[in-house]
Amino acid sequence: MRVLVIAPHPDDEVLGVGGVIARMSREGHEVQVVVITTGQPPLFSEQFVLQVRKEAAEAHRLLGVMETSFLDGFPAAGLDGVPSHRLNEALTRVLTEKQPELLFVPFAGDIHLDHRITFTSALVAARPIHEHKVEAIYAYETLSETNWFAPPVTPGFLPNTFFDITEVLDTKLEALKIFKSQMKSFPNERSLEAVEALAKFRGATVGFAAAEAFVLLRHRR
Repeated sequence: MRVLVIAPHPDDEVLGVGGVIARMSREGHEVQVVVITTGQPPLFSEQFVLQVRKEAAEAHRLLGVMETSFLDGFPAAGLDGVPSHRLNEALTRVLTEKQPELLFVPFAGDIHLDHRITFTSALVAARPIHEHKVEAIYAYETLSETNWFAPPVTPGFLPNTFFDITEVLDTKLEALKIFKSQMKSFPNERSLEAVEALAKFRGATVGFAAAEAFVLLRHRR
């Protein structure tokens, strides 16, 4: 099975889908990651961008990602300044080339505007009007983004699908340790303790020791 994870920034994919990536890779599925944005001066130094990409590459190798791609020309924390058709077209090309059967996208109610724009463009690209049609689309949660907006004024993350990641939770945590530029000390949400706690909570709600939760947006059977 071909699996594609779309991440607005490096580490979003590991925070939200790292367990599923590791599990599906172990099961022999082809998992690929596409990162939308690149940090640009003056917000991000070239050294910082190189460090984050190096961390992502190492983390992805640990998780078993088959291929990681970075789109060009889309600034981190600046997607709102890019004409929407450009990102729509770029993601349409990605889906046409990679032809994923399962697609993972950020949640529409994330506080980071890059996440919300990525969500919309990903769904535009995955419209079932093309020759290749994605079989299932899942929205994932990203700690420090998904639950820091203002539900119920904004969309709240109400998961309806849970993937058991009991056997790969340690692998996900090891992958996150690699992101030294991103991870913080507890009680910051972007900490190993918070990630582990969320995985155990999500798992306990459905009888697993650990899980990642998603909103199933579309499923063709």
